[in-house]
Amino acid sequence: MDLDLFESLVLIVHIIAAVAVIGLVLIQHGKGSDMGAGFGSGASGTVFGSGGAGNFLTRLTTWIAIAFFLTSFALAYVAKQRSDQATALGMPQMESSQEAISVEVPTGPEPESFDSEIPEVPVE
Repeated sequence: MDLDLFESLVLIVHIIAAVAVIGLVLIQHGKGSDMGAGFGSGASGTVFGSGGAGNFLTRLTTWIAIAFFLTSFALAYVAKQRSDQATALGMPQMESSQEAISVEVPTGPEPESFDSEIPEVPVE
C-alpha cells in the first residue's frame, strides 16, 4: 500500500475517533451526577454504587479511545518513514561549523605599572 494513501486513511480514522471520543464523553454523565436527587428519594445507592460492568456508551468510548491511540502510533510510524525517506533522498543535513570566529576587542591604553604604589609588607 502506498504511504500517502495509508497516511490519508489513518488520518481520517484518527479525526473521526477524536471527534467520537469527545462526543461520547460529553453525552455521558458521571457517577455522582444523581447525587442531588439521590438523597431523600431512596436512590442513594446509585450515588455510591458498585463499579460493575460498564454500559454500552462506556464500552464504546473505551474501544474508540483504543482506536485513537492506535492511529496515533500509526501516524508516528508514517512520520518516521517519511523522515527516513527524506534522509535517503539526500536532503541536506545541518552541519555544525567548527571554525572559530575571531573578534578583535578594542582596548584602551595600557595600564600603568602599579608596582611602585603597592606597599611592601615585612615578613617576620
